[in-house]
Amino acid sequence: MFKKIGLIILTLVIGISGFIVWFFSLLGNELKADFSQQQPQDIRYISEGVNDSRGRILAVLTSEETLGATGKTTGYELTELARAFYVFQANGFSVDIASVQGGEPPMVIDTDDMGKFDYAFLNDDEAMHKVKNSFAIESANLANYDGIYFVGGKGAMFDFSNNAGIKAAVSHFWQTKKVIVAVCHGPAAFVDVVSDTGQYFLENKRVSAFTNSEELFLIPNAKNIFPFLLETKLSEQGATFIAGENYLNQVSVHDNLITGQNPWSVWEVAEETVKALGYKPLPRVKTAEENSIQILTIFVNQGQEDALRRISEINQNPSANISRLTIATHALVAGIKGELYKSSQLLTLLNAVE
Repeated sequence: MFKKIGLIILTLVIGISGFIVWFFSLLGNELKADFSQQQPQDIRYISEGVNDSRGRILAVLTSEETLGATGKTTGYELTELARAFYVFQANGFSVDIASVQGGEPPMVIDTDDMGKFDYAFLNDDEAMHKVKNSFAIESANLANYDGIYFVGGKGAMFDFSNNAGIKAAVSHFWQTKKVIVAVCHGPAAFVDVVSDTGQYFLENKRVSAFTNSEELFLIPNAKNIFPFLLETKLSEQGATFIAGENYLNQVSVHDNLITGQNPWSVWEVAEETVKALGYKPLPRVKTAEENSIQILTIFVNQGQEDALRRISEINQNPSANISRLTIATHALVAGIKGELYKSSQLLTLLNAVE
């Protein structure tokens, strides 16, 4: 009997090992890609952007560096700042950087999500000077700006909703009917903002933000760490909360308010901001990650066959790429959640990428 048990265990180990080797083979050379030396001037979209000065946008960052009582570090998400920053800049808008406390706010770098634009930002002396010398939001001359962008990051959950400068900024842009933008945890800036008549800013507005489902999957005890769950709080204060599929692009536009669900929504959020400010966004080659997010969205909404057709179309375009890692991550998430059939379908999509 022990020999049979040993044989079964050995077979499982060999099977699992084989699957792991096969799985990583599907990622190709993507894990080896190194964009750490990427320079902004070498990205055509940035270097050949609009020369006209069309206005100014204020990006606001969290200054919170600790994730509650956990002692873990947090801050603002670099990808959520960098990608929007370059979309704004390429379309003729200068971007200033403010934070809750001023100075150099804590930056979160998730190497799994970093791409050319993100590393270009780190190597952009002018952009990094603005970040390292951000001014406190309470000292900002809000009248100088056409739009305000609240950048996400878990730190925003701790210092956006209770900061007088943040509340004053949201109120100013609300009352003057200027463009207000936020992504992921950035909509925490809207919590408890009320008018003189006691109306919540969020009341009857369509809003997207990091969902409870996304939060609790990553941090099961989030209710004990954060002062509130963002989806719950926004809904309690009258927002019509629009939730998309977990970790896929979801953007809501309500008049001059533009919000995105997560980091994968930043590109569309930024381009919707440009539209809201009265301009057609500059054409841009979609990133490999964006193409994968589009494929995954098609898979969720239309099914595997349509997703495979889209992969085939992109494979035939020599200038387009697909992020295998993005699709692989969603396959793993489905597997962890026990959605084995969905996971196998996603692996089929991954295997179709050339």
